[in-house]
Amino acid sequence: MILVDKSNIQNIPFLHLVKEEYIDKPLPTCFFIHGFTSAKEHNLHYAYLLAEKGFRVILPDCLEHGERATGKSEYQLGEVFWKIVLNTIHELSVLKAHFEEKGLILPSGIGVAGTSMGGIVTLGALTQYQWISSAVSLMGNPTYVKFAKAQLSQVESLGYDIPFSQEEIDSMMNELAQYDLSLQPDKLGGRPLMFWHGKRDKVVPFNLTREFYDSILPYYQKNEDHLLFIEDDKADHKVTREGVLKLVEWFEKHLSA
Repeated sequence: MILVDKSNIQNIPFLHLVKEEYIDKPLPTCFFIHGFTSAKEHNLHYAYLLAEKGFRVILPDCLEHGERATGKSEYQLGEVFWKIVLNTIHELSVLKAHFEEKGLILPSGIGVAGTSMGGIVTLGALTQYQWISSAVSLMGNPTYVKFAKAQLSQVESLGYDIPFSQEEIDSMMNELAQYDLSLQPDKLGGRPLMFWHGKRDKVVPFNLTREFYDSILPYYQKNEDHLLFIEDDKADHKVTREGVLKLVEWFEKHLSA
């Protein structure tokens, strides 16, 4: 039987899924981050399939999402998008420490994954934490600075006023650069990394992610099986069942005890 426990640590609500017989054992552990305007419960199908394979799975609610929502509109959430992303990266270390203190994590088996905004969080987290053993980005983007600039251009093209001063924008870009994996690909260190992305995605640009993947191929010359890019010609901004199953396969291969 798979247990689903709803809990909270330092004001971070999360779901914890694990097979009942493994509840007190140290296990390979996956942190799965939801997308923009989504919530932890919306990714239970990923968590269930991973827990079935013997993983411990943690699904947190990001700031302003799920149980932490404060009634902001989608436009208002967009104004604090990068604040949410960076906050979630920082909170990953809180969650990891919590389960580590309880002796429930295998240190050499920690995976991070997410969809859309969660994939963006995952790729940024790789610049901060060497303890991430393997990662999967579903419709994510590692090029924080380029993507943030593209978002601002889009806001302008739609005729909206940008709600930040130039000084604030410059400060934000400098901060985002510290988490931009495309600016520091050496931090990957050959760790297993899988991408899934639909070629018709109009929300998170396919091309930026594919260009990054092509640029890091030389870093994996001796470990080709540690890097994978799955593109779906027909998919837009929604992960197919094949994408879900490929994520599970990836962690089975690269996170097993």
